[in-house]
Amino acid sequence: MRDPAPRVLAVIPARGGSKGVPGKNLAEVGGVPLVARAVHACRTARLVSEVLVSTDDPAIAEAARAAGATTVERPAPLSGDTATSEAAVLHALDTDEARHGRLADVVLLVQCTSPFLTADDVDGVTAAVLEGADTAVTAAPFHGFLWRDLATGATPSSGHGVNHDAAHRPRRQDRPEDLLETGAAYAMRGDGFRAVRHRFFGRTALVRTDPARVLEIDDPHDLARARALAPLLDRNEAPGARRPGPGDVDAVVLDFDGTQTDDTVQIDAEGRERVSVHRGDGLGIAALRDAGIPLLILSTEQNPVVTARARKLRIPVLHGVDRKDEALKQWCDEQGVDPARVLYAGNDANDLPCFALAGWPVAVASAHEPVRRAARAVTTAPGGRGAVREIASWLLGPDLKSPYPARP
Repeated sequence: MRDPAPRVLAVIPARGGSKGVPGKNLAEVGGVPLVARAVHACRTARLVSEVLVSTDDPAIAEAARAAGATTVERPAPLSGDTATSEAAVLHALDTDEARHGRLADVVLLVQCTSPFLTADDVDGVTAAVLEGADTAVTAAPFHGFLWRDLATGATPSSGHGVNHDAAHRPRRQDRPEDLLETGAAYAMRGDGFRAVRHRFFGRTALVRTDPARVLEIDDPHDLARARALAPLLDRNEAPGARRPGPGDVDAVVLDFDGTQTDDTVQIDAEGRERVSVHRGDGLGIAALRDAGIPLLILSTEQNPVVTARARKLRIPVLHGVDRKDEALKQWCDEQGVDPARVLYAGNDANDLPCFALAGWPVAVASAHEPVRRAARAVTTAPGGRGAVREIASWLLGPDLKSPYPARP
């Protein structure tokens, strides 16, 4: 019997109390709550098995579940100002083992306060532990000269060089590289972390990340800076304002009811359902199909009309699916497609877990407001009225002529 695949649990501690920034973990950056951004980074990581948000706040729990995470209620003794992140992660690790009957091979501590964490960062620390390190941490190259003020009580201020000799200041290229711990993501062997109960032990791997993305939100000024930077730094990693264009997307997955239809149903005397679709949407799907872009219809409804529409469009369909996000992730694995390169179009709450997984979550204009807020782009056309045709025009141009090279 083959050994089971490594189980990687990402834990995001997100308690409700915050003195520096009240309601911090629900504060929006790029139109998305910080807790949802952290969930998105973990769920789009290839190596993560499950994302668990530990919180004492019902509103945070709701936002986390909408983003596709599992939640665990944090006990009051672990929710105060003095409670450590390690304590929350240990509690989550025990809860996860009770649910799955198996200790996670790797446990991650991911912080909501780092809004520009990427899926690559998450995979980087995970891979380091899977490849033999005991722990791993995201770190950014740092070339600054550090000083410490030695003033104490009546002693006047006096600066002391920490990582340099104040009398000798070599050029950057002549100094050893320093790395700054970003505070964004940590990975630990599950058994080792449970034994020592803190995040660093054994051999620690330093996983380099982009210094431009390093920002920890501790006060209102940090939050303001993050909001100013989001339009520049939000690309495939988190929802933003830009519509996808040619070359941004490798696959398109479409919800059915309310996305390809106007969300109304006609039922005849025999109980048979009829829905209204848009010819322009069919044209757009045909153009995407002819361009060689993998397509899928993904629906929770088990309905002959969905099958009939998929057959007419000549694209595959998965319907009668309870967990659309799990079905989407499995389909991406089968197709060899990175979820961060998938456009997922939807309209209702059951699409939100897929929004958290896909790199390009798109809401149709008629989508419910929470779905519109979670989307990276919103069509101008409503569902069943040309929204899919509009999406096709983003990727192929208004004349729907493929800019992609011919595929064999």
